[in-house]
Amino acid sequence: MFKSLFGSLLTQASCQEGAGYLKRADSEKLHEIFLKYATVEKNGEKHITSEDFVRKYLGLFSEDDFNKESVQLIAGIVDMDKDGYISFSEFQAFEGLLCVPDALYKTAFQLFDTNGNGLVAFDEFAEVMRKTALHKKLPFNMESTFVRLYFGKDKKRLVTYPEFSQFLHDFHEEYGVEAFKKCDKEGTGFITAGDFRNIMMSVKSHLLTKDLKSKVITASGFPQGERKISFPYYMAFNSLLNNMELIKRVYLNATNRTGHRTQEVTKEEFLHSAQMMSQITPLEVDILFNLCDILHHTNGRIVYNDLNSITPEQYFKQVTRRVAEIKAVSSPEERGVLIQILESTYRFTLGSVAGAVGASAVYPIDLVKTRMQNQRTGSFIGEVAYRNSWDCFKKVIRHEGVFGLYRGLVPQLIGVAPEKAIKLTVNDLVRDKFMDKKGNLSLYAEIIAGACAGGSQVVFTNPLEIVKIRLQVAGEIAGGTKVKAWSVVKDLGLFGLYKGAKACLLRDVPFSAIYFPAYAHVKAKFADENGYNHPLTLLAAGAIAGIPAASLVTPADVIKTRLQVVARSGQTTYNGVIDATRKIYAEEGARAFWKGAIARVFRSSPQFGVTLVTYEILQRLFYVDFGGSRPTGSELHVATPIEESIKKPHHIGGYQVALPVLTGLETKFGISLPRFSYPKPAQQ
Repeated sequence: MFKSLFGSLLTQASCQEGAGYLKRADSEKLHEIFLKYATVEKNGEKHITSEDFVRKYLGLFSEDDFNKESVQLIAGIVDMDKDGYISFSEFQAFEGLLCVPDALYKTAFQLFDTNGNGLVAFDEFAEVMRKTALHKKLPFNMESTFVRLYFGKDKKRLVTYPEFSQFLHDFHEEYGVEAFKKCDKEGTGFITAGDFRNIMMSVKSHLLTKDLKSKVITASGFPQGERKISFPYYMAFNSLLNNMELIKRVYLNATNRTGHRTQEVTKEEFLHSAQMMSQITPLEVDILFNLCDILHHTNGRIVYNDLNSITPEQYFKQVTRRVAEIKAVSSPEERGVLIQILESTYRFTLGSVAGAVGASAVYPIDLVKTRMQNQRTGSFIGEVAYRNSWDCFKKVIRHEGVFGLYRGLVPQLIGVAPEKAIKLTVNDLVRDKFMDKKGNLSLYAEIIAGACAGGSQVVFTNPLEIVKIRLQVAGEIAGGTKVKAWSVVKDLGLFGLYKGAKACLLRDVPFSAIYFPAYAHVKAKFADENGYNHPLTLLAAGAIAGIPAASLVTPADVIKTRLQVVARSGQTTYNGVIDATRKIYAEEGARAFWKGAIARVFRSSPQFGVTLVTYEILQRLFYVDFGGSRPTGSELHVATPIEESIKKPHHIGGYQVALPVLTGLETKFGISLPRFSYPKPAQQ
């Protein structure tokens, strides 16, 4: 009836995230759009003709030789008084209907309620069904016991909307059984593999993903070279595809809901988990593992991504709304060197913005942390300026004002943009290189990616840190000359900017090696059953991952700080990492290595939480498909490509889902109406 729009169209709907409903269109705006298509006037009111509504407004049946009966049937869903014209009240009523959760079933009901009395008679149902392409190809037995159970023995019973919704749901399943019976003419309980393929491609095509169609159903030798398909196998196969969302829950239960969607599950483990959900039979599990092995060569072990490749598209699909969406390549095979460079540039740009936002948010905490770490106890001076972090915070405000908390922020922002950008870019880049075709990544690969990210950032981090630290501690000297960033840079020189670089590496490499794997796993743990992460869960994951990463590398951070500050008169000086370690331990004890640990955690944890959530939200809002990996958890369901041709600016409110709802009639219920006034010859 239509192009393959099922599911992908709804990604354009302005669904409130997580709500599942569409927001009603503004009445005045809707009326303005209505008048653009209303060409007929009746009783002083403007109306849209059935043909104009379907062909011009919806954009369907655009061919010159369109099937007029099909157009009238579709328009009849909106045209409640069945006069061939659609008034504004009818136009607006259908827009409201499309906003309700059961829009698909209500639309189907109105299609079959051809006389508009709010009930469906057998004659109405039979009349519409006989016009469908599926019925003409594979007629359904209208005298069957199944039909009489719903419409009565004499088929005179009128069916209400709730009853009809159940009938329509069961009807398509019964259609599959009828199709099997027609192929099993001798009643042996078996059909040929060819008949099985024909039934699946005609009656059950909506259950088949692209991979299932091309690599399984139409492939020679499926299933397992058998010439005959038994009825139990046929039913189990269809039941499995119908219950793939339940199958995913069984998988998550088998992994103890750890959030690790890359954990391999054996058939035995899956069967054990399925025992808690009686709808899943051992035969269905056998078929599941067989399909996964054919598609991905799983060798008896499956992961979550294996299930996605055979899961039928869901009718309602909610994704994050995007400000911009660009498709740089049409397929992953087109990823050349230039595209990969552009992808890294894109990530670097977003990482720069995210880094600046994160650094600004927690800079006062960073200043307090630095002041605390530079404070010497047991030195020749013996003066303790701050009792604790809170005391330091209050004294900075008292003596230097609120802006004293942001001393050194400008050079920090200049440096933090490339620092965080290169860290995020390198981590993503290395993770992509280690990721297998299924999207799986081992823990050691995550650690290596994080370590590489930490090592790469030192080029920017060290000069940034040494200038920032000297500006931050300059405020401790009462009445001292105001120190400027450029003067610090000139005093240090090029090589001086990398003083303490070894300590910086000792801090940043393990920090990132701990942080990024921890973030990925906590993020997965916080994802919902569909793998989606709300921005608040991203923020929480980033903050939680920062706690062990920031605290465990505090000793290296203390050593780096001592090496990079200018020692005042009477203070101990250091000649390298080892020398600093020995002197700090000898003069101040082991506890000195953990100075500022609390302030560091309170700074690094929220900073990376803000940075990562900003980075991921920017990727969601300004999405560019480079043919590589997508940001995990960014969509409630993995989105399919959106055909530009079906984006209709006049489809507002409920009408944003008019096309996928109408397409759902075909793909979910088999109600496929002929497009042309006469059959088109088959393409060779």
